[in-house]
Amino acid sequence: MSSARSATSNRIVPAAALQALAPGEQPLSAAARAFNLQLTRVDKLRAQLDELDALGRAHRAERHRWLTPLQQQRRRQMRALALALEGHLQGKALSRLQQETATEALCALAQALAEEGEADMVALHDRHSRQTLAQKKQAAADAMRARLEAALGEPLGRGDEDLSMDELVRAGMARLRAARDEEQARRQAKAQARKARQKAGSRPAEAEAQAADADTQLRTLFRQLASALHPDREPDETERVRKTALMSEANTSYARKDLVTLMQIQLRAELADPAAVSRLADDRLAALTLLLKQQVAGLERERAARQGQLATEFELPPGQVANPNTLRQALLSQVAGLEALVAQLEQDLAAAQHVAALKRWLNRQREAPRPVRADRDPDDYF
Repeated sequence: MSSARSATSNRIVPAAALQALAPGEQPLSAAARAFNLQLTRVDKLRAQLDELDALGRAHRAERHRWLTPLQQQRRRQMRALALALEGHLQGKALSRLQQETATEALCALAQALAEEGEADMVALHDRHSRQTLAQKKQAAADAMRARLEAALGEPLGRGDEDLSMDELVRAGMARLRAARDEEQARRQAKAQARKARQKAGSRPAEAEAQAADADTQLRTLFRQLASALHPDREPDETERVRKTALMSEANTSYARKDLVTLMQIQLRAELADPAAVSRLADDRLAALTLLLKQQVAGLERERAARQGQLATEFELPPGQVANPNTLRQALLSQVAGLEALVAQLEQDLAAAQHVAALKRWLNRQREAPRPVRADRDPDDYF
């Protein structure tokens, strides 16, 4: 295989390179313009997906740089405070109510640290809690299962099967996503059918024929690629490896009805004339445009899903879309929150060094209680 051919097969061809060109001095037909417009949209959406991937990578590095030192400092202070509280509980200086408050705070701290991977905190928690961490986790998992099953209207797994909290959340969210995707697909199918009826008017058969023609052209294109790229028919080892990679990509693209990538593979493998699409009749271009519209819709769904994943991963407020500005604002807020918590823990640690100061601190916790959610918010006690 020549180096020129290798470079061609590995080069990423933009969708715009597949556009129909006007014949001579004649203007583009309406079908060709519609085809080209969808190709432009494919390029734009793919670029947006790449930008979202790059944004996620960059923001993960930025979060690590800013948050990790603060989180490590917070964990050290929480550990020191938990151990200090245990030391005071072994003495007799605290009243019964103060001992209860100190025990609650200690258990919350130990539980939070245990859930962050500090195994020795499990034993510390269990020495002072009425319920072990294992029992708490099972109770929380049972409550989560009940809520998810109520929302889904069906059981999760077998009734006698003990699933962890993470397994329950994954299973429940997978079911909820599947139900949501099903409903979305039904709505889209209805909308597309309604739009097709409105567009076709009294000619529903024409729309059906166009859809069938689109599927036929996609299948024909894939078969041509499969025939030309079949690696078993290639005696040259280097060329066989190249064709195997291209055939694998073609299989994946055909399963997704990814017309653009199949056409790009044609060009990369030097199996097609770049100008061939310009010679297609308008009815063929219209059929291909139908496939492109479906691909554009899929890319738009993928973009929305990617944005949702980033918003969840980086803890954006509900309704916010992930972009450089919202992610930066969220990070600044998280840094400020951690800095405030670290400063408060520093004060709490100072109070825990002296019995009189500790008593005043515990009394304040008892007099002004906050919502007790020890399994999630240890800072409620500070």
